[in-house]
Amino acid sequence: MTLFNNYPLVAAFSAIIISQIIKVPVALLLNRPSSVALATSTGGMPSSHSAGVTALVTSMISEYGIQSPYVAIAATFGVIVMFDSMGVRRQSGEHGILINELLADFENFRKMFTHQTQEEIEAMKEEEKQSREYLGHKPIEVFFGILSGIVIALIIGLLY
Repeated sequence: MTLFNNYPLVAAFSAIIISQIIKVPVALLLNRPSSVALATSTGGMPSSHSAGVTALVTSMISEYGIQSPYVAIAATFGVIVMFDSMGVRRQSGEHGILINELLADFENFRKMFTHQTQEEIEAMKEEEKQSREYLGHKPIEVFFGILSGIVIALIIGLLY
């Protein structure tokens, strides 16, 4: 199959998948909340965003040379992705935390001024939605994503 002969593509996707999987043991080592669901979530250590684009750039350099226009495109794309994962997505996550706090405050306010049974309150809780809090990455998570992307791309390069 020619798709698997595409070293940059295989390196990038492998880096994303491996980075997602190693988030679980890394969270355990750092004494952070951990579950298998962490492997499919955004945020966390290392950044799979950074690992994927760095593996792409590393493999493109290996395959086409540093002066290739392909490397320029991949590097530009990579910087945008990493900046976005630390900036916009991180801010969205912080907004999610505040929204969830506001929802909890509203729930407490509603309990004070309504006369509902415990069953009615529990039924309403099930209907309420919460905002996702962990969307983006801290700079250290991006840094380790960059390192893992380079290492993964070089290891996969040995297989090609």
